Amino acid sequence: MRIFHSWVQARLIVCAVVALCTYTSTAQSAERSAKFAVASSQVQALGIQTAPLRSQAESVRTSYPAQVVIPPHAEQVISSPVNGLISQLLVQPNDAVRAGAPLIRIASAEFGQQQLQLLQASTRASLAAQSSNREQALFAEGLIAQRRVQEAQATSMDAEATLKQAKAALRLMGMSNASIDKVVASGNPQDSLVLVAAQAGVVTDMAVKPGQRVDTTTALLHLAQTGTLWLEIQVPVADSALWLPGTKLNVVGRSVTAHILSRSAMVDSGSQMVTLRALVQSKGSLVRPGEVLSVDLPTAATAGAWDLPLSAVAHDGKQAYVFVRTADGFEARSVEVSASAGQRVRIHGPVKAGEEVAVSGVVALKGAWIKQKDSQ
Repeated sequence: MRIFHSWVQARLIVCAVVALCTYTSTAQSAERSAKFAVASSQVQALGIQTAPLRSQAESVRTSYPAQVVIPPHAEQVISSPVNGLISQLLVQPNDAVRAGAPLIRIASAEFGQQQLQLLQASTRASLAAQSSNREQALFAEGLIAQRRVQEAQATSMDAEATLKQAKAALRLMGMSNASIDKVVASGNPQDSLVLVAAQAGVVTDMAVKPGQRVDTTTALLHLAQTGTLWLEIQVPVADSALWLPGTKLNVVGRSVTAHILSRSAMVDSGSQMVTLRALVQSKGSLVRPGEVLSVDLPTAATAGAWDLPLSAVAHDGKQAYVFVRTADGFEARSVEVSASAGQRVRIHGPVKAGEEVAVSGVVALKGAWIKQKDSQ
């Protein structure tokens, strides 16, 4: 029995030694097969060019769809403040208007009634003020009691408050302070209400026509400031955290740049996309609201990542390789392609800064490498 156990232990030791020798031989063979000699004369003849390996942040970019939108603060909806009839359109779609420019004229009985209330309130306030002054004079002469003075002052204050309320109602209808004061001074109400632009902009939509009757709050037209534009970019939720506010991006095919303002907190349940909002920084006139564009977002750089031309990477099956210059030729090193865009790729692998990597003539190098492997 002891002889049998000794024999088994001896066989196990032999097998372990053989396995170790086989692994070492295989590793050495793999190492030998990764390196292959290429004479300097052949390098020139085959058009092989190399470049030092260095990290190039943002050289690899990925394209995503984006839509040009107008910021909410730059768009104004002009609504009807009264029930009435559209008597005149003073602007047309695509017209550029300045702040205070007249837009639409509305004939309205409601507007006339409100002006009548203004005139009545003005008259009562004037009479109440005169009565208060008279009572104050009589009290000063000792002819009346102080209570009458106080009552006259209260009546004057009530009349003044009613007048202020009537003016505020007309301002809400779109009437300017100058027009209100003119009506009070002349005693003649205006026959129609003219709506004006609160801010400069471009008329983007006209929703009514002359002769059309409108109700209170009916949308009449849209006014937009196109000098400030946003891009809404759809990106996968898994990648959305890669781009922080301030990240710069380019619009594909346009000389337009932008930078990210914010990232949506909500995810679209159907597409699983997140919206990035970016501010167009330069030459905004080259894009228009409503356009659907493509933008290039830089792929975030990570430790051990290197950016190379697409031509620098060769494939043997599913494995990617780059060819690193050595003293007597090149060495094929396996790498992982983590991102690609256009003619640039980002790789991870056993390479380091400063090493010379073949960026052209890679097909010839791959052929020489495979030929050496097949001959071994």
